[in-house]
Amino acid sequence: MKTIAFFNNKGGVGKTTLAYHIAWTLSDMGLEVLVADLDPQANLSSMFLDEERLGRLWPDGAHPDTVLGSVEPILRGVGDVKSPHVERIADGLGLLVGDLGLSRFEDKLSQNWPLCLDRDEAAFRVISAFYRTLLSGSSSLGADVVLIDVGPNLGAINRAALLSADHVVMPLAPDLFSLQGLRNLGPTLRDWRQGWQERLARAPEGLDLPPGEMEPAGYVVLQHNVRNDRPVKAYAKWAEKIPTQYRTSVLGLPAEKTMSTKQDPHCLALMKHYRSLMPMAMEARKPIFHLKPADGALGSHVAAAKRCGEDFENLTRAIAEKTGLDLSAG
Repeated sequence: MKTIAFFNNKGGVGKTTLAYHIAWTLSDMGLEVLVADLDPQANLSSMFLDEERLGRLWPDGAHPDTVLGSVEPILRGVGDVKSPHVERIADGLGLLVGDLGLSRFEDKLSQNWPLCLDRDEAAFRVISAFYRTLLSGSSSLGADVVLIDVGPNLGAINRAALLSADHVVMPLAPDLFSLQGLRNLGPTLRDWRQGWQERLARAPEGLDLPPGEMEPAGYVVLQHNVRNDRPVKAYAKWAEKIPTQYRTSVLGLPAEKTMSTKQDPHCLALMKHYRSLMPMAMEARKPIFHLKPADGALGSHVAAAKRCGEDFENLTRAIAEKTGLDLSAG
């Protein structure tokens, strides 16, 4: 089983949309896919599920069928993680439903991070709660791959979530804010990785603990405007800075001769912004490339939806190659 997280501490770069469409693409390829919504804003869950279903999953009182429900005993200090409910979206696609109440777990995770250095078993159970929830959920689904969506911050929830990831894909927009995000993200991932290795050396035996690899798998440039297949000038000046920034900040390597994103082996894809199709897809509760005339995809929209499917298939294959994900498992 591979675990792949989609993360950038800069919001609004299409991270959740990317995870959603790649989940569907992998499912269409025949893989068993588990998607974990570990963002307290639960935006990914709202893409998969309509308000009526979410209302039943988020009643007044306890939420036993969400991620929060699985870690609730840890949060309350009355037990260990519970086997999570996996919401079946389609054949080959399941969801660990997010929960706005997950933000209450932030303080607990933050308090227990230093306690792991004291060999505190309870602290290790807290920090590994997400990882063990993912293990249980993926086992019940028979998942080939777990995709993790997290919020745009560098807090304790994201640290615990990303420790569960073998690889991290970084969605970017070609702008100053994404570049600054890379400057923050790279050193933070290295600090988290090193800090967790120090703690693993002090861990008690017998616990399922994440290895904390969090290996950068590459970046995806999203939401850039194009004209004649080229980014417009305002975006191009920022896009050309991404390869060097990614290499120095995320990989911790010396800068090399400037190259374009198209030449950069760490650039997984340059994705178009399918502006007119995204609202249609959201309304239909399906990925853009599944849109049909009955959903309103008429005329030029049909061809655009097909191109979108091709784009995401190419991106998914690039991610699989970088992460060692076996697509033939489907």
